[in-house]
Amino acid sequence: WLFLGVANSDALLYDEEWQAVLDKYPNNFKLDYALSREQTNSKGGKMYIQDKVEEYADDIFKRLENGAVMYFCGLKGMMPGIQEMLKDVCAKKSLD
Repeated sequence: WLFLGVANSDALLYDEEWQAVLDKYPNNFKLDYALSREQTNSKGGKMYIQDKVEEYADDIFKRLENGAVMYFCGLKGMMPGIQEMLKDVCAKKSLD
């Protein structure tokens, strides 16, 4: 599952290639975009990676429980928001 975050859809990286992978492996690959200047999150703010991950938290945590691994790649400044979201989701799920 790839969550790709950029400001605008015209800045999507390798979109044609990701779409080709999605078309070829629809049962093995998921793709979601977080477009901070084009989408809004559930609270009405800008859409960031942590918002997309939180949106699919039940599915993601089920996958993690079954052995999936999660990687984040990007600027280190994005990690505090991601870590806070993960802590909140874990608290809601009574996980340490």
